[in-house]
Amino acid sequence: MSINLQHNLAISDLLNGDSALASTPNIYFKLQETVDDPTKSLIDAAFIIQNDTALSIKLLKIVNSAFFGFPSKISSIDRAINLIGTKELQSIVLSTVVIDSFSDLPSDLISMHDFWARSLRCALIAKGIDNLLGKEFSESIFICGILHNIGQLIFFRRIPELATEVNLLLNAKEDPTDLDEINFEEIIIGFDHYQTGAALTKLWKLPDIISKSIQLHAFPDSTETFHKIASIIRLADSYSKMDLTFSDTEISHIDIPLDDMANIIDQAHQEFEEVFKFFYPN
Repeated sequence: MSINLQHNLAISDLLNGDSALASTPNIYFKLQETVDDPTKSLIDAAFIIQNDTALSIKLLKIVNSAFFGFPSKISSIDRAINLIGTKELQSIVLSTVVIDSFSDLPSDLISMHDFWARSLRCALIAKGIDNLLGKEFSESIFICGILHNIGQLIFFRRIPELATEVNLLLNAKEDPTDLDEINFEEIIIGFDHYQTGAALTKLWKLPDIISKSIQLHAFPDSTETFHKIASIIRLADSYSKMDLTFSDTEISHIDIPLDDMANIIDQAHQEFEEVFKFFYPN
């Protein structure tokens, strides 16, 4: 198979040439502004969400699902905010908005159902790992899991021929790894999808922890700030592959007994079966 070497592209070419990519998730930042304004209350934050009826319905379904596991039904957005907090609510809002925005790619290029299913599994497993380790990243871990591969969708959206060429090379290789994927992307495109996803979240002015967790995904030996959350997402991403067994991956830099890991995956699977239809209703 011939390899098309492509080195004249820049990440900015992909992001700046698409108005949908360049525009930030507005409702997320409206919430952020309200949360950061000392003159505003939780009721003001709830009002922003309630103005979007479809989003309100979706959020209440998620809040009342196994994702949170509350013993009684939550019937209002302000009650939901009181229970889960504004930061976690922002994370869920951003997740649903991004999934809705990036779910229109042609099925002959990539299965959006499979992409978001794996992303949600990764986010749920990462959330379980963080819970076990003391909830250090509870406000950010879920959205980091959802967005860690967002750069792949940028490739399929903006340079589908080159993204398809990368996939053909991966499919032709026996037992391809993340490193293989990164290498093929760098050869054909000139940069990898983690760099691209990190650049998008920076363009959107999302918190540094999100962009750094994506950027560091390809560097398991990094000791930079936020390397720990990147390690959690990397491990969760490995276990999000449905055909993976415990012997197929190393628990690198994170010391979790396999029995605990098995419990985390079982719990994530149970949550996934109930909540995926709310995050990705297509």
